[in-house]
Amino acid sequence: MLTVNEGKKLIELARAAVEKHHVDVKGLDRQLLQRKGVFVSVYSWPDKNLRGCIGFVNPEVSLWKAVQEAALSAAFADPRFPPLKPEDLKQVVFEVSVLDEPKPIQVERPEEYEQKIEVGKDGLILEHPPFSGLFLPQVWMYFDTVHEFLENLCYKASLTPDYIQHPNTKLLKFHAQVFAEQEPEGKVVEVKGSFRKR
Repeated sequence: MLTVNEGKKLIELARAAVEKHHVDVKGLDRQLLQRKGVFVSVYSWPDKNLRGCIGFVNPEVSLWKAVQEAALSAAFADPRFPPLKPEDLKQVVFEVSVLDEPKPIQVERPEEYEQKIEVGKDGLILEHPPFSGLFLPQVWMYFDTVHEFLENLCYKASLTPDYIQHPNTKLLKFHAQVFAEQEPEGKVVEVKGSFRKR
């Protein structure tokens, strides 16, 4: 687990990568040198609409480097949104999600998935090669039920909802430690608790 100070450093690295295209990595805590999956999300402020979200499930590089790369991609290369402009940077907040290792959900029948998923806590990855889709735990804020969450995860993977029943579909779950700016360049907090829809 990372401390809030380490999470603050990750947010600073994400913002610096986007604003300056340069990151000062001197004296980084050892925790930030480990390899972990990570996603960086950029939201407009104060309305908190998503402006970009990119990340890496498989920890192939150190955490600080993955955050830098994900931040640049979220800000400038998420195909769902226009790239951020310099004037946008004072009107967005950054959020970093550090993932634990995804683990397959073991079931005998697909109908059992819904009993093995914790609403508001579990992030999910759906794999049906060559297709895949991922929802961070924060995405629970947009859905009321596990069924709705799974249905939309199938759509995210460019599949129809019935693929959740397919024998070649694999579902994995993970948790994430989430750090976020409260306002642009403002205080960084760890976002704890459930992401369940209010």
